[in-house]
Amino acid sequence: MAKIQLNLLLPFIEEAFKMGKDFQIPITGTSMLPLLVQGRDFVKIVKCERKLEIGDIPLYRRDDGHFVLHRVVKIEEDGTYTMCGDNQIILEKGITDKNIIGIVKTLIIDGKEIDVDTDSDYIKYKNKYVKNIKTRYPKRRIISLIRK
Repeated sequence: MAKIQLNLLLPFIEEAFKMGKDFQIPITGTSMLPLLVQGRDFVKIVKCERKLEIGDIPLYRRDDGHFVLHRVVKIEEDGTYTMCGDNQIILEKGITDKNIIGIVKTLIIDGKEIDVDTDSDYIKYKNKYVKNIKTRYPKRRIISLIRK
């Protein structure tokens, strides 16, 4: 499959949103493992017409131009968002509404469509990952020390 840079698709994504449609993108990278797997899974992004909530997965653009699909793990007092991939331990702070391009509405995992707002198994998974964000680093550190 040919790889197309997301910044080249941005005008098409924005046009789809203007028409009230979603936009499907493939997963790249490993930051959202074990939920989303590169080369297998996709997400459907819709225009975000509300404030993000903890557990949401927005597509956002960092100030350096990179596009990222990570989960909201905290909303700061100043209204900015703290993000983290499900397979990561480093928190990314300072994401604002102006960085947000859209929000994941549907996961396509191994060909199966999962609505992130209604699928009970997904909601349990999401709550587990958000709840365990503070213990992720210590668990990984202990595991790495044991392996040495």
